[in-house]
Amino acid sequence: MSTTTPGGTAPQLPPRATNRRPLVIGIVVAVVIIAVVAVFLVVNRSSASTAQGAGKTVSIGVADASEPYWKTYQALAKEKLGVTVKLVNFSDYSQPNPALSQGQTDLNEFQHIQYLANYNVTSSDDLQPIGATAVYPLPLYSTKYKEASALPEGAKVAVPNDAVNEARGLLVLQSAGLLKLKDGGTAFSTVTDIVSEKIAVTTLDASQTAGALQAGSVDAAIVNQNYATQAGLAKTDAIFKDDPASSSAAPYVNVFVAQKKDATNELYLKLADLYHTASVEKGVQEANAGTAVFRSTSAADLQKELATVEADAKAAAK
Repeated sequence: MSTTTPGGTAPQLPPRATNRRPLVIGIVVAVVIIAVVAVFLVVNRSSASTAQGAGKTVSIGVADASEPYWKTYQALAKEKLGVTVKLVNFSDYSQPNPALSQGQTDLNEFQHIQYLANYNVTSSDDLQPIGATAVYPLPLYSTKYKEASALPEGAKVAVPNDAVNEARGLLVLQSAGLLKLKDGGTAFSTVTDIVSEKIAVTTLDASQTAGALQAGSVDAAIVNQNYATQAGLAKTDAIFKDDPASSSAAPYVNVFVAQKKDATNELYLKLADLYHTASVEKGVQEANAGTAVFRSTSAADLQKELATVEADAKAAAK
């Protein structure tokens, strides 16, 4: 019997039931493969930094290797980057830069940009900052007055007499409205650049300013943090300090430093960034009585600031 329709064409039959089991299995397998690939990529990416530094030893010149936060830093370098960090401690600030320049260390971390600029200019070197750490405000202390504005006309104020701290001390006093410097001052200003003053500035060795204040021979004094701590000056005795976010504080950002040929070394940049891990920063604050103001300025911007300060150093030397 014929199954054709009157028009002579075969009837359109309903579609056959399809066995979906192979399709489902295929989809499951595909999902598993995608998941495995994704996990592999994540693990591979997370281990890339470690692989880059695996087995390497990087030496860093410092001036405070005994501080506990460096042990935290070393452990993180090993864990995160696969790097063994060897700390080379220097007791004399004049030693770490020449050691780096001569290849005795790979990096150093002990100085701010102003110090580095002065070294480069006087030594005809070209060491470069590759990562910011922190700024430590430079305070003006007084045991007689509670505010900088309360200092009377002609009050005696001591500032350190070394090239690094004298200029910064004068900039602090200018920010406090106690004097004015020629052309606004630079990181290399001296007392000869004072164009007007409410106070009488006297210069002393940095180690003596706290003692002069406590002896009453001056009404106020710029005192570096380490000497203030040694002298037992209270935080409440600080009546003014520079603003770490201000442009005048930029030369005083502490930095990791490398030879110029290593200024873009990816591993060294990662080591500089590692300083800003929360556990390291916590240790830094504990070691510095909570005075550190952390900065994350890029290497490129640090190098621009260095060039500016070097220009000031050359001008001051003329």
